[in-house]
Formats: sequence, C-alpha cells, structure tokens
Amino acid sequence: MHVLYEEDGAFKTATILSENDASLQVETASGKRSKIKSAHVLLRYAEPAPGELLSWAQSLAEGIETEFLWECARDDEFSFADFADDYFAGAGVKATTVEAAALLLALHSAPVYFHRKGRGRFRKAPADILAAALAGLEKKRQQALAVERMVGELTAYTLPPEFLPLLKQLLYKPDRNRFETKALEAACVDTGLSALHLLEKCGAIASPYDFHFQRFLLDYFPRGAELVASDLPLPPGGLPRTDMQAFSIDDAATTEIDDAFSLQELPGLGWRVGIHIAAPGLGIAPGSPLAVVARERLSTVYMPGNKITMLPEAAVENFTLAAGRDCPAVSLYLTVSPDFEITAHESRVELVPIVANLRHHDLEPLFNEQTLAAGLPDFPFADQLKTLWQLANACEGRRGKPSAMHGNNDYNFSITGDLADAEHCRVDISERQRGSPLDKLVAELMIVANSTWGGLLAEKGVAAIYRAQTAGKVRMTTSPLPHDGLGVAQYAWTSSPLRRYVDLLNQWQLIACLSGDTPHFTAKSDALFATLRDFELCYTAYADFQRGMERYWCLRWLRQEGVRSIEATIRRDNLCKLDHLPLIQRVPSAPELKTGQRIRLSIESIDFLTLELGCRYVETLDPLADTLTFSDALEEVD
Repeated sequence: MHVLYEEDGAFKTATILSENDASLQVETASGKRSKIKSAHVLLRYAEPAPGELLSWAQSLAEGIETEFLWECARDDEFSFADFADDYFAGAGVKATTVEAAALLLALHSAPVYFHRKGRGRFRKAPADILAAALAGLEKKRQQALAVERMVGELTAYTLPPEFLPLLKQLLYKPDRNRFETKALEAACVDTGLSALHLLEKCGAIASPYDFHFQRFLLDYFPRGAELVASDLPLPPGGLPRTDMQAFSIDDAATTEIDDAFSLQELPGLGWRVGIHIAAPGLGIAPGSPLAVVARERLSTVYMPGNKITMLPEAAVENFTLAAGRDCPAVSLYLTVSPDFEITAHESRVELVPIVANLRHHDLEPLFNEQTLAAGLPDFPFADQLKTLWQLANACEGRRGKPSAMHGNNDYNFSITGDLADAEHCRVDISERQRGSPLDKLVAELMIVANSTWGGLLAEKGVAAIYRAQTAGKVRMTTSPLPHDGLGVAQYAWTSSPLRRYVDLLNQWQLIACLSGDTPHFTAKSDALFATLRDFELCYTAYADFQRGMERYWCLRWLRQEGVRSIEATIRRDNLCKLDHLPLIQRVPSAPELKTGQRIRLSIESIDFLTLELGCRYVETLDPLADTLTFSDALEEVD
C-alpha cells in the first residue's frame, strides 16, 4: 500500500512499511525511510507506483481549465477527493488515484481561485474577491511587462518616460518597492554599471556638479535655496555715532562683511582699538519671519564659485559693513598700553562710519612678513595695520597658542563661466600660506572679541552658546567652559552674525545685556539647547559638503590641465596630500612610508559622480623635502 502525503508544503509519495494510530513508517521511491504523521496522509492507494503517481497526475492536471474548475466547484468547503469524484466520474463513481491527485495539484496551484481550508480541503473564492485578485494579477503582469520594457530601454541607454517625474528619488533616495527601481537594478546587472553611471549615460543627470548640488539641496534645502525677504529689516534710528574711522579686511568675494577695526592714538598712553561687529540683531527680532529663516538655515553655506546665504541678500546689504556709510554695530573698545597690554575694555551699540573695505589680494603684496621686516611702504592704513599686528602678536604671546596654523595653506577657487553649464566652466586654484600677518591680525582680534564678550555674558549671568575645547574635544555648550586650543577662559561666537545663527543669537543676548533689557533666551531655554544641537549637526554637514565640492573642482582642474603625473606628501599610512591642491587621497599601491615623505603618483582615473580619484604610486622622492609635523598632518586630514 502506498500513500500521497504533504510535507513542508510539498506533495510526496511513499510505500507504507508500518503504521500505528498516529504515524506511519514509509519508504520513498529513492529508498529513503522516514516517519510521517497520519494526519499528513491525503490518499492511500495500491497503484500506480509511488515514483509514477505525481508525474502522471501533473500531466493530467495541466489539461484542467482553472476557470471551469471554479465554476464546477460548490460554494461551501469541500475535500479534493470528493470534488474529484464529481468532476471526473460523476455521482456514485470514484475517481481514480491519478485523477484525484491531478485535481489536488490543480486546486493547489490556483490559490487565487481556491482558498485552502486545511490539508486537502478547499473553498472556492467568492466572485468579487476573485475578480479583485485577478485584477491584481493582471496589474502585476502589466508591471512585469513594463519593467521588461524599461530594462530594454535602459540597457539601450534611453531613459524610460516613467523615470522623468521620479529622477530625484531614483538618484538620491530610491524606493526599492517601486517597479521603476526594480527595472533600474535589473538594468544595472545587465550592463555592469552602477545606477548613477547608467542614469548618466541615459541623460538623467544634467552634470556631475548639478548632481552633487541637487543632492545637497534635497537634504538641507528641500524648498530651494532662493530667499526673498518680504519685510526687510532696517537699521534702527537714534543710535549714537562714534567718531572712530573703521575699515574691514576681507577676501575679494566677501559680501557678508561682519567685522571692522578702528584705531585712535592716545598720546603718551597707547591706543584705543575698536573691534566693530555688524549688528543685524538690531533689526531682526527673535521670532520674526527673518529670524525663523536664519534659524532654519543656521549658517551660510560656502562652496567654490557659489554660496547659499543664511539671510536674504537684501537683508545682508542693509547690515553689512560696507564702505562709505554709517553702519549699526556692536563695538568693543580696547584700551591698549604702549607695550600692547589691554588695560580696559568697553562695549557699545552704535553707528560706525566705515571708510574702507580692504581686500587681501590688495594688501598682502604690501603687508607681509618681508615688508614688515624691511619697513612698510606708504599705503593707506599702513600705520594702523602695523599697530594692530603688533597688538595681535602680543595677544598671541599672552595666550601661548598660535592663532593660525603655520605650514599649512589656504586655497582659493576661481570659477569662470556659468554654473548652470558647469562642465564648460574653467577652474583656477591659487594657494596661499596660512598664518600671514593679515591672518594673525584678524584672527587675534576676533579671539579677543569672542572671549571678552563671552566673559561679559557669563559675568552678567546671560545665557549664551559657547565654543569649548576640553580634553582635546571641541564642542558647543551653554556653559562658559575654557577653550584649551585657543588658551582662553571662554569663547562665545559673536563675530559673524550675518552668516552664523549662533553668532546672531549671541548678539541678541549681548545687545540685551548692554541695553539693560531682558534677554530673549534663558539658561534653560529649550530653544537654546535645540539651536546648539541643530547647529552642530548642520555646521558639520555644510563643511562636509564644502569639502566635497572642493574635491569636485580639484578633480575638474586635474582633467582641465591634463595632469597625468603629480607629486604628493605622505600624511599617514597610505594617505597623502597632492601638491598645490586641497586634495587628500588614499593610494593603496604606495609602500609603507613615513609621514612627510614625498612621492610621485600617476593619475589613472577620475570619476566626477563618485568623486573618486584613481592614483598609482610611481616612485619615492626626497624624503626630507617639504615635510609637515605629524600633528599638522593629523589636523589637516581630520
């Protein structure tokens, strides 16, 4: 005697060796013996042989029309064996073993038409449910055909029309449940290309520059980067006007001029030095629509050839320290002795006449280490700049920490052309050594302002956001903790309120403190802590994006100039910095070398979409040339 039984969702046949009430010992056609439960047995039969039943039944089941079978079935629950008797033999006649098995296979293979109600028992699907299920199957069939068509189009490097409204999603945040994504993945397998490179070949990416820029906008500026201010804040009236003549020092491209300086000689007593910070906090009220915009953006985003400002350009224009007008400012006046000791300080909210916007490219040929040593030539503000530089040296000496890292370089990118057609733009990259006298002058006076005002806010018990460094870790905090890296007791960002929201918030607090008003934010304000948290995350993301875009333009420069070979300096392990570019590159083929050793690389490949640079080690150059300290190397890499 043989049995047809169900095990692990499959039908099997075997010969009975022995049985009891609950189980059977059976042997399959292959000779394997096993123990099965009696409840799993669907049919007992004498012939055909176990190895033949299912193949014969399958051949017969293929000729059974599913729709007709559904029409023949009764509405209530039924056994497959009873239905087989009715379907094949008729009233009072038993179906053969092969016929019963064939009907079982036909019912089992049509779950849309027949719902299982137990082993060997079924119930036909109600007409409305069947219609809905068939419609769903037809939809899936059509989708499968559409996917097949789209795969064909993609492998022919043609963009399917269904992709057009979904391009951003497919490029940046693909949904694997969508059949368009499934088609893209299948086409990637067929072509051997990544999704990005396949979409690029299909014309879905305007340019690699646009791809990187749009991805950043999608993450951080989903409503777009453009700003239109409906109610532009205006500088307040009635502010006292200082008679100090102030000037700023910035790069040529700077439009958000936050800081300026003034100097007045005190005969026999030293000098009165003014540090003047633009005061948008006087016109932009906390909680106002423009303040909400600044809170959302948190900072200006910088990148080569472009920037996304924290405030609308028109609002910046009303408060930037532009030459030729009186500008509202928060001023810190330092009383400086002839030996450059700061003996007193005073803070004011006032109008400051800005008489000049000095630019680095104009000043540095005239004001540098060589001209200071040889005697400055005659040019406007030469005496003021020298005195402020001497004060900066004295401040740096008292702190015991350098304000600018010597031995490292800053890089300026000049992009010529329309960024809407970035592939045809020209990029020029210039290099300047960090730590010039101008760098030190500005950096030291900003450290004085930020640490002094931070101390004033802490002394008066006014809440603020501080930048602290303890145990080697830099972080934002609401407590006036030391900044070990700068050597100051506390450091509150207040010097860039046009381009950093933390500085604008601190300026609101400082203005309230100087005016005797109630500060807007308290020490336990949820808004204060939320700003601190969001700013750190946002500022890090913006900096990562800036580095990514600088890398893009560095790669463009290598291609533009046809560079095939370039020298580099080992930073650590197989990480190196390419000469004259802010480009850190890992070179797996490089041998184990010491930090500072010089090597030559061959440029093998450039990928503007992934920003990957393929380099091959060629040779080691003079290991003693152009070395950096290990700490400098680590800081630049980090």
